[in-house]
Amino acid sequence: SASMMTQAIKGKPVEKALKMSELFSELMQGNEVDTDELDLGDIEALQGVSKFPARIKCATLAWKAMEKGVDEEKQD
Repeated sequence: SASMMTQAIKGKPVEKALKMSELFSELMQGNEVDTDELDLGDIEALQGVSKFPARIKCATLAWKAMEKGVDEEKQD
């Protein structure tokens, strides 16, 4: 998930990366996601993780770290 995230957000504006993170989180929770809004590409293959609650935190860890890093940068 972390490797896929870095490839997906590389070169994207921060706002778009954060939106992708939001969509990914929704996807991991098993919620319906409009993937036409933002192309998640290969990341959509991780959709099955939602069936394994113990794996959701693992799959979303890098995304949450990216969000926190952006939040901390904005505060400085």
